[in-house]
Amino acid sequence: MEKFPTVRSNQTVRECMVVIDEHAKRISFILENGILVGVVTDGDIRRALLNYTKLDEPINSIMNEDFVSFQVGTDSKIIREKFNKRVRYIPLVDGNGYLVDIADPQGNFRISVLEPSMQGNELNYVSECIKTNWISSQGKFVNEFEKVFEDFHPQTYALAVSNGTVALHLSLIALGIKQGDEVIVPSLTFAASANAVIHSGAKPVFCEVDPETWCIDPCEVEKLISPRTKAIMPVHLYGHPCEMDVLRSICVKSKLLMIEDSAEALGSQWKGQKVGTFGDAATFSFFGNKTITTGEGGMILFQDSKVAQRARILRDHGMSKDRRYWHDFVGYNYRLTNIQAAIGVAQMEKFQKILEKKITISKFYDSILHGSDGIVKLPFQPKHSIHSNWLYGIILDKKINRENISSELLALGIETRPFFFPLHTMPPYMEYKKSNSLSHSIDLSSQGLSLPTSVDLTDNELQSISLSVKRVLKKHFEKV
Repeated sequence: MEKFPTVRSNQTVRECMVVIDEHAKRISFILENGILVGVVTDGDIRRALLNYTKLDEPINSIMNEDFVSFQVGTDSKIIREKFNKRVRYIPLVDGNGYLVDIADPQGNFRISVLEPSMQGNELNYVSECIKTNWISSQGKFVNEFEKVFEDFHPQTYALAVSNGTVALHLSLIALGIKQGDEVIVPSLTFAASANAVIHSGAKPVFCEVDPETWCIDPCEVEKLISPRTKAIMPVHLYGHPCEMDVLRSICVKSKLLMIEDSAEALGSQWKGQKVGTFGDAATFSFFGNKTITTGEGGMILFQDSKVAQRARILRDHGMSKDRRYWHDFVGYNYRLTNIQAAIGVAQMEKFQKILEKKITISKFYDSILHGSDGIVKLPFQPKHSIHSNWLYGIILDKKINRENISSELLALGIETRPFFFPLHTMPPYMEYKKSNSLSHSIDLSSQGLSLPTSVDLTDNELQSISLSVKRVLKKHFEKV
């Protein structure tokens, strides 16, 4: 079988029907001397036969010459905008009109949940690193990235590291968390939150989350405090800010440290204060799908300059800053490269626009999906907070099968993402479960679904996603 469903313009209607049947795409592309000259669908053939067209007539007699096509290399976003109920496949041709590839929304042209936006100075700054040979863990962009982060979070000390997970681990070590200590962590979070605690020698204690905010429940936190509890790790899940004033009060009253896992929440605020500025330490991730990215990378914010200095030494093998190759501590290689930092600086230059677009996307989804009560629950956003909307999550009615929804949306070229599994339900972490009341974590995990929130989404794409989600949800809800 040929790679694409193609026939020559002088072949018959019958031969074209065979090709369409073999490829099961309900369409064939018509070539003349290798050049694309038309398309024929199974519907075109059916209508032609009803008009008494004979099977032995040449296919060029009924082909559609007014078809959508693009040159290879056309921006995928432009191509995606052309997909609709009638246009399911788009031919891609070279400069001479020869068929090279076929785009379809289920393939390379589907809308991903999250994609990085690299339309600023990223390439210029990376090129500067390469031209000057400052490509490793030293260079001006590392310092500049830390400075930009400090400016964005006043009265903090920033430390750039190789990823968000080591940011958590290094902050715990620098703050003195050790063997035998306990750190209270929400069960509904990514595994890195607990992994970092375990790698520090301490034990995570899993806490229930609030069903509205999806973040750690302060009331449940207090129930889990023991003589071994040394810290609380609130996670601003998917960009939702935790109730930081209440959690901060608990820490002060019980003399506990706080490490904010802000990996997904750059730009979020609680009552006018930015997340990452409440805790003794706060960590951020710059993985490729985060609000800003360095490919891989992370950042720690400290409140205490001495703790920050200790972490800075630990980041670089525990090596003294005053005596080269003299090691004051057993440390780690947790450094960020100058190239990665260069990307980070460029990303921060446009961060405000990124945040505004994320908020716009959230409001767009709210406006279209509003009124779907009983079918889906939209994310809760308190008036006194700012939600960075790293991901826009919806909670499906329990009667709706989430996997069926995801599969049907994927068939329409729309990628979705389920919520995290609660950590206490997975074998490596079961021993750390102390609370019996973790039902909210389980319910949110089983019914939560995240929609695309890439900042480069067009208005047409957002409209298409929103209406498709609403239509698919309604159809499945009516079946139950």
